[in-house]
Amino acid sequence: MDSVKVIENWPVEHAAAAVILADGSVAGTHGDVERRFPLASVTKLLTAYSMLVALDEGALELDQPAGPESSTVRHLLAHSAGYDFADRTVRYAPGTRRLYSNAGFEVLGETLEEATGISMAEYLREGVLAPLGMTSTALEGSPAAGAVSTVADLSRFAAELQNPVLTAPGRLAEATTVVFPGLAGVLPGFGRQKENDWGLGFEIRDSKSPHWTGANSSPRTFGHFGQAGTFLWVDPDAGAAAVALTDRDFGPWAAEVWPPFTDGVLAELRGA
Repeated sequence: MDSVKVIENWPVEHAAAAVILADGSVAGTHGDVERRFPLASVTKLLTAYSMLVALDEGALELDQPAGPESSTVRHLLAHSAGYDFADRTVRYAPGTRRLYSNAGFEVLGETLEEATGISMAEYLREGVLAPLGMTSTALEGSPAAGAVSTVADLSRFAAELQNPVLTAPGRLAEATTVVFPGLAGVLPGFGRQKENDWGLGFEIRDSKSPHWTGANSSPRTFGHFGQAGTFLWVDPDAGAAAVALTDRDFGPWAAEVWPPFTDGVLAELRGA
């Protein structure tokens, strides 16, 4: 795909990208897809998927208490438990505001470890990475931002997100539907959003503006970007997903080049 080649013009030293269709086939790649990159907050997608597997297995329940008083696993996954971004200071009552929180995902990891007796990293490996053949991916730190992976591995994950085999399709549909609709909050890097919609660990585009996906991305688009200059989105209406990994921290450069990249991919998929 010619649209993927534009990453050559990004102001980064190394970048790799891929477009994955709903049938799991890779429509195009560019760059070294086997190079390992830190994922930063794209890690949250892997952690969230582990939680879906745990829900299927009965190890966790969405409405079990976790985190601050009156908070649940559902609140933590949906960034609405009230925790501060970086620490466990409670800023808001659960369910009243979308406060994006690394601390909340760290509590999720601890909750899973307590329930299963298995480390978060090992649960992720056994429940998600190994079954999908993601042999170059590992959780090396926080379940909020500590994974490393490759475009090749995340392409396998993007295929799973379009045609799940590790969790029930209904479970993934629930995870990519807005949880606690109408909550305002700040989308990191893109400012305050009147409706900062999120699912169970998956950011949902809806009508957010500005946004890191494209102007022509469907409202149902879901995914995540990371401070390490990384992103993964799935657009169900387009029947495709995209992954891009770089070695430059997120900044104005990313907000400038990512949306045109996505619009170019979507246009090429449509044959425009």
